[in-house]
Amino acid sequence: MPLSHRRLAVSATLIAALAAGVVPATSAFAAPSTPVSPSVAGTPAVPAPDMDGVVAALDSAMANGAPGAMARFTGPDGVRSRTVGVQDRVSGASMDIHSRFRIGSVSKTFSTVVLLQLVEEGRLELDAPVNSYLPGLLPDDRITVRHLLTHRSGLADYTNAMFANTVPGFEAVRNRVFSYQELVDLSLSEPRTTEPGVSYKYSNANFVVVGMLIEKATGRTVADAYERRIFKPLKLRKTSYVHPDTRIRGTHVRGYLHPDEAGGALVDSTEQTVSWAQSAGAVISSPGDLNTFTSALMRGRLLSPAMMEAMTTVTPTDATNTRFYGLGLRRYDLSCGTRVYGHTGTVQGFYTYAFSTRDGRRSLSALANTSNHGAANTALGGTLEAAFCGEKPAAPASARAAAPSTARDLTSLPAERDLPERH
Repeated sequence: MPLSHRRLAVSATLIAALAAGVVPATSAFAAPSTPVSPSVAGTPAVPAPDMDGVVAALDSAMANGAPGAMARFTGPDGVRSRTVGVQDRVSGASMDIHSRFRIGSVSKTFSTVVLLQLVEEGRLELDAPVNSYLPGLLPDDRITVRHLLTHRSGLADYTNAMFANTVPGFEAVRNRVFSYQELVDLSLSEPRTTEPGVSYKYSNANFVVVGMLIEKATGRTVADAYERRIFKPLKLRKTSYVHPDTRIRGTHVRGYLHPDEAGGALVDSTEQTVSWAQSAGAVISSPGDLNTFTSALMRGRLLSPAMMEAMTTVTPTDATNTRFYGLGLRRYDLSCGTRVYGHTGTVQGFYTYAFSTRDGRRSLSALANTSNHGAANTALGGTLEAAFCGEKPAAPASARAAAPSTARDLTSLPAERDLPERH
């Protein structure tokens, strides 16, 4: 069903803002100042997004080293966006909510959707050994397809060694084109991190193998699978997979990589093959397309109910009881009790968050154009709390003292890392 059939009436202010195109950082699409009321009986009210809080998170990302940042929220009452700073330090161009950028590990969710569609079609089985489809690829026949998607294979993450020295490591692979097999070999040259299925250990190697499975099952490239199965059906016109081309076509954000040396000059990392990641992290998209993708996924437009149940069945990734991982999908439990599903993304010069509620009615995408500076990543994560939980009421001091909250705000925790970082 088109999203327009599910939204509340859009205000005249919103229509004017949409007609005007890109809005400056200090203004945005109209947003109500009070929680949205239920539109139908039995539909619970949800808090209005705290767009001032979103801006505060974006500003904090800038204060922690990002030249610019932006966020786009969709909900029952329409679309709101905020931008701060610049997307190009040379030209001084302001951050543009319509621009494309590299989404890093959010690509893993795209790859997972394709693979789960192949499972639905009977071309693969989740609990079958990877070696039954790619004979002799892995040294352990116990590693299954599900282990790859849940980061429980034990395959070492080759990016830890590749980017041990951040800028030199990046420059060494910026224009290099790897084969999948070369990346797998880099992983297998290191000790395995866990026995298959025992524990969660994030590794880009898992999704390199996912790409190999997709290409083996379809007889086509990953680029073709993305295009046929996701990009075209959802009309994601600003989403692409151009590997090994180094360019981002059209209006785009430039990414800036922090060197390991404190105070060192930022490195423009926009142009690169991203061949070191491929199906683990080389997709390009925009805030609007990411909102469309995560919302459509959660609404069941890409996978069957059974596959969605499998994808959203999660296990903890740490001891905070706020972070979990399913099949190529993160779940964050926010301080207000709302659960959001999606993925984080890091690629040189770009931090991304793309999340939606389980019913797909609310979604947020956010970007900061830097990396190797974890404080900026953590700050950007604050957009989730502000967008999905709304403005936090100020509790009386006596109440706070008597009954301190046990809820964890994600901004009180360091951001999860998709790549090794030094800051």
